[in-house]
Amino acid sequence: MDHLVIIWVTQKKMHNLTWEKRLKICIDGAHALNYLHYEMDDKKMMIHSDIDPFRFGLYENWRAKIEDFELAVFLPPNQKDEALCKRTYFKSTWHVDPEYAKTGKLKRESDVYSFGVVMFEILCRRKAQDQIYLKQSEKGLVHVARQNFSNGTIEDIIDPILKEETSKRSHRPIGGANKDSLYTFLKVANQCVAESQDQRPTLKVVLNELEQALVFQVSQEEQVHEPNKDQIVDELQITTFQIPVRPSFFLKGEFL
Repeated sequence: MDHLVIIWVTQKKMHNLTWEKRLKICIDGAHALNYLHYEMDDKKMMIHSDIDPFRFGLYENWRAKIEDFELAVFLPPNQKDEALCKRTYFKSTWHVDPEYAKTGKLKRESDVYSFGVVMFEILCRRKAQDQIYLKQSEKGLVHVARQNFSNGTIEDIIDPILKEETSKRSHRPIGGANKDSLYTFLKVANQCVAESQDQRPTLKVVLNELEQALVFQVSQEEQVHEPNKDQIVDELQITTFQIPVRPSFFLKGEFL
């Protein structure tokens, strides 16, 4: 088992981490968080509150699982969709929801923000606090990515490996990520890291957009003109639907 952050610094493995695989890692993570937010038994809700690359364990076939629930917060069915959690210490300040940091208002949208930061890190293959971003903004990758997205220059920060990607099926250069796939991914990632909690999408929306991004990418590689989203998503064999009580995208023993 590896962690996402370890994969970044292991160049030999990085050349195997195609755009399609990166999308599937994000989809696994989104499935896990969506389960915590909306699909738990007895209408309970859990906010992880500590999402960063170290919480993504990578297993066989690059399947991702969410780890470490030390700081997770349970909300019972009769409580509002938020909790007041004034915290003086954060394991990773670069992934913390800015509104939560200011007000102590912990919501599902706080996980959405953290997940959006990880999405950009997966896209760029660099940590949010990498010096290349801190030279441009003290806020790091999130601020730089949002600026580039607004200016239409987001390709400047995309991992060069993606641009050299080759389709294994056709053995021909495909220029890395499909444009529609990339834009769908970027649009929702940018929405995830909005400053205000109210401006961020739900994990359900994020998951749907990531699955659509995968459809665009797989369709390009298979040269399919009319992609069948249901078929492509089914091929992921998401174990959520097989084991609804304790999904396998959580580490055994660390979920409850």
